[in-house]
Amino acid sequence: MRIALLTYSTRPRGGVVHTLALAEALAARGEDVTVWTLGRGGDRAFFRPVDPAVRVEVVPFLPSPDEGVGARILRSIRTLAAAFDPGGYDVVHAEDCITANAVPGCIRTVHHLDRFTTPELAACHDRAITGPAALVTVSAAVAAEVRAGYGRAATVIGNGVDDARFAAAAGPAGAGARASLRHRFGDYLLLVGGIEPRKGALDALEGFALARRRHPRLRLVVAGGETLFDYAEYRRRFDARAAELAVPVEVLGPVDHAVLPALVAEARALPFLSTKEGFGLAAMEALAASVPVIARDLPVIREVFGDAVLTVPDDGGAPAALAAVVARVLSGGGPDPAAGRALAARTTWDAAAAAHQELYASVLAPA
Repeated sequence: MRIALLTYSTRPRGGVVHTLALAEALAARGEDVTVWTLGRGGDRAFFRPVDPAVRVEVVPFLPSPDEGVGARILRSIRTLAAAFDPGGYDVVHAEDCITANAVPGCIRTVHHLDRFTTPELAACHDRAITGPAALVTVSAAVAAEVRAGYGRAATVIGNGVDDARFAAAAGPAGAGARASLRHRFGDYLLLVGGIEPRKGALDALEGFALARRRHPRLRLVVAGGETLFDYAEYRRRFDARAAELAVPVEVLGPVDHAVLPALVAEARALPFLSTKEGFGLAAMEALAASVPVIARDLPVIREVFGDAVLTVPDDGGAPAALAAVVARVLSGGGPDPAAGRALAARTTWDAAAAAHQELYASVLAPA
């Protein structure tokens, strides 16, 4: 099959990571795969090398001064739609709402549902669920939300994880990199995904501050956060609260692909307090590196991770609960890492690619 996978960015966000890993796994199974993306900010390539078996098409997308979020979304859709010709492909698969709006009638992966206040973005989000020919979700929990909110059925195909890369970072081969990070940060909790509402960053900050009363050398490190959306006001609230609490927070922004596994592996724990999640790839990467995960108790967390992670209630008590669980982990009372490693090891991109091949064949089959 000639397959086009489309993603909105070259930067390391979860949907982009998914797109590249799926493309490479499909190519390894013999498919002819091209990834299309917008090269925001003048980008000409993805944040990491891509297997040469996968063709990459980067559509230039330069910044526009004083452009708001809504206008940027609409220009993103127009730019990709003008550049992409679906005629050369058997399967056109969009990985986000922007690309699904640019190629109507595609297959679309819904990683999670959101609620937006920007009118253009809210319309983009809804059209990208009602318009595609077929939908994929990365968990049954998201499929249930899609069915309840839009009356549409979706095929559930979970993510994979690059288990070997994160497991190696936790082993002897990663000792030097981990030692460098330990020297730089000491003991730290790692928040992956940046400072934004959906990631529950403020709850993680509050919980960290409480945990630090018992472990005063503990630090909070924040990695990631490249996004099209404007979370400046939330970031201001986060920074103001961190200053008020007088706690050490290291905000790294997007982390180099080669550095991330060691950064994860050296963390004492990974707070994962997202209020909305589709799967939880960052949490699965942490488990592959034998790092305890402390997650908000959401249906998707129970579905994907079961007993392999520690949970805190999905209510206003999450920060206090996080602090209590962090104290337990730092005292050696965390879960057996073997369960998490085993879960990550069987969560493969090859299995995800095989399931996508079945879906594509069913969509292409004559009615």
